[in-house]
Amino acid sequence: MEPVALTTERLLLRPPVPGDAEEVRAACQDREIQRWTAVPAPYTWEHAVEFTSRTAPAGWREASMYTFAAVLRAAPGSPLVAMVSLTPRGQGCAEIGYWAVAGYRGRGYVTESVRAVSRWSFEHAGVARLEWRAEVGNTASRTVAEHTGFTHEGTLRSALLHHSTRRDTWLASLLPTDPVPRPQHPHHPPHS
Repeated sequence: MEPVALTTERLLLRPPVPGDAEEVRAACQDREIQRWTAVPAPYTWEHAVEFTSRTAPAGWREASMYTFAAVLRAAPGSPLVAMVSLTPRGQGCAEIGYWAVAGYRGRGYVTESVRAVSRWSFEHAGVARLEWRAEVGNTASRTVAEHTGFTHEGTLRSALLHHSTRRDTWLASLLPTDPVPRPQHPHHPPHS
């Protein structure tokens, strides 16, 4: 599939490019991203270059994973705020995954990104069922899924192998016929 870009009120979602490598490397130093996602730990410069130069473009080319870098539209330098990937699983099913850059959490950017990618998946990528999975305990990811309209379906016992340990996994789904939750106003933490 040809790579596409999506826009929301505040974001541009576009395929990662080699110029994103430093921001990706810096973001993936975060212990929360390493704790809850499948990124390598430690995350090196070589990992970031591989991801932005080869893995993400190959995913689009081979229709095996559609990755979007979410950047702020109105900010100088358009900083990276999140990454969202859609992975086809066959028979009209796909899985969505995401992470947020630490300094941009709690502002609704990931929810905004997941809504846009979900809509695109139903309208343009042939998805009839979108699944979200996360290790039990990843409440930040679950909150995004809930705010995006995913329906929690249960817990899969020992369904995820993460850092050589089997872990229980939450499962939720979103269908194109599900109601779309009203967007919430972005949260802006009080100034200190």
